[in-house]
This record gives sequence, structure tokens and C-alpha cells, in this order.
Amino acid sequence: MTAAFFDLDKTIIATSSAFAFGKEFMHNGMITRAEALELYWAKVSYMLVGQSSEKMDSTRDALAQLVEGWKVEDVQRITQETMRTVVTPAIYAEARELINQHKAAGHDVIIISASASILVEPIARELGIDTVVATEMGVEDGRLTGEITNYLKGDAKADAVRRFAEEHGYNLAESYAYSDSATDIPMLEMVGNPVAVNPERALKKHAAANGWEIRIFKNPEPLIQMPNAREVTIGASVVAGIAAVALAATLLTRQLLKDKRSA
Repeated sequence: MTAAFFDLDKTIIATSSAFAFGKEFMHNGMITRAEALELYWAKVSYMLVGQSSEKMDSTRDALAQLVEGWKVEDVQRITQETMRTVVTPAIYAEARELINQHKAAGHDVIIISASASILVEPIARELGIDTVVATEMGVEDGRLTGEITNYLKGDAKADAVRRFAEEHGYNLAESYAYSDSATDIPMLEMVGNPVAVNPERALKKHAAANGWEIRIFKNPEPLIQMPNAREVTIGASVVAGIAAVALAATLLTRQLLKDKRSA
């Protein structure tokens, strides 16, 4: 049996699943405007420059603390209700087509992600994918405890692929894996058909050195829409700060595009 393992963020979707629903959680009274703004800028940083392994860990801890006490049913309701406006427009058309090609070939498609399963599962349903292997959070009496019970990053993600393949009888030598991040190199090395999708610099270098396929997904282009002061109810000094960061983000984006063209 052949499997196709897909990372999620920046591989299937042109955004971060961990940060995408911040505005919706704010509108439902689950986080403050300041927390929503922090999530927004975390998403901007992630989309522009990615995340190191250490940054991923700090983000994990911050988000776990943020969601402590949330009702699982509230999270599921909000993500499902807002899926079509928040995440669906960010699904790469190339990824959707590739997923359908794997299905047509009789391959099992699995999303494997460091994001929490409670956020990944509705995206999987939107794509018609039945199987999700993702980070798990503790639940007690229907509420999130803030504890991470299974964190899928780096070697842990590779171990999860290995166990999943053994349990389901997949031939990893014939299987596929897709990711944008160098932290997923251990997972990519496990399969016979590793593919770097929109790879960050370290992964692009590793893929080229090892003869891996590299794919660039462009539809849609990642969109970073600036929040306005009315949405976040912030003062003039913070607006000025946002303008400064926005300018820096614009300059950084231009430099990154220039680097890509010259790479």
C-alpha cells in the first residue's frame, strides 16, 4: 500500500492553521483584542520568514497557555462555521489537485501536522481527507487543559509516520511526503518520494543536494491583509507601531522575493 503524507501549513494552505482563526476567536469572546493582534503578527512573521525549531516550541507553549479552559465544542463550532471564509480561500489549488491525483491513483492521503488536531481536522474534511495525524492537546470535562500530550515536530513527526505506516501496512519506499520546512527533513527522508513544497532556504538546499523534487505552489499567493484600528480598537501609538512593522514587512517581502529570484 502507498501513502501520501502532507504537511499542512504553507504546503496545503497559504497560511498558518495555528494562527488563522484568531479574529474569529476574538469575535466569539475567547481571546482579547490584544491577543488577537499578537496572533496576527505571529502569522505575519511565520508567512514571511518561517519559524525555527525554537520558535515553534515557544509558539506551542504560548498557544497551549492561551487555549487553556476553552470548550472543545466551541472551538469545533467556530472553526467549522468560519472555515469557508478563513481557510478555504487559502488552500493551494495545486495542493488540492495533487491530493486528488493521489486519490485517483489509489493512494491513502494523510495530513501530518505540528498544529493541533482540533484545528487540522476541519481543514482535512474540506479537502475530503479522512486521516489526520497531528499534535494532540489534553481534554478534561470537555475543555482544553493547556497540556500538549503529543507534539509532532521534527523527529517526533518522523516517528509518527513510521508507526502509522507499520500499523496500516504502508510501503514507505513507495510512499510520498510533502513539506515546506527543514524541521520535516527527518519525515521526508523516510519515504521513497520526498517532495519539498515552497521550501524555506534550508530545505531547498537539502533537497537540491539530495536530488529531491521541488514544487512551487502559487495559487493563491499568500495574502497578508493589514488589520485596521477599528477592528482591534487600539490607540494611535499602537497604530504607529503597526505602520512601522508593516513597512518593515513590506521591505522584507521585497528582499525575500529578490533572494528567490537570484537563488
